[in-house]
Amino acid sequence: MNVSSIVVQAPSKYIDELVELFKEADYCDYHLHDKKRGKIILTVEGEGVEEEIEKLVKIQEIPQVMAADMMMTYQEDQLDEEIKLLNEQDPVPDVLQREDIDIRDIVYHGDLKHKDFKGGV
Repeated sequence: MNVSSIVVQAPSKYIDELVELFKEADYCDYHLHDKKRGKIILTVEGEGVEEEIEKLVKIQEIPQVMAADMMMTYQEDQLDEEIKLLNEQDPVPDVLQREDIDIRDIVYHGDLKHKDFKGGV
């Protein structure tokens, strides 16, 4: 099962009409909207990407819709595979297990704001 979020953009004057349409639709779920900005948030579900794309195209073809784009997606099979890979990995990175490296030579790159771009281990 796949679930994806879709951001719909439309002129503000059509938002109320589109919200009602999406609330009644059987191909998507309405979540929220911002009339002033002309945005609507929906989700679509499908057994695969093809089914989700069909639903996205249906939304895009509505005359009042200026744009509808998939933003985030959840793919059940992909998540299961990633969890399996994480569970198989050693929780301590190889560089931290090496005894031939002085701890003072390890440069932490987790904070991009203060990242040292000169290199390091």
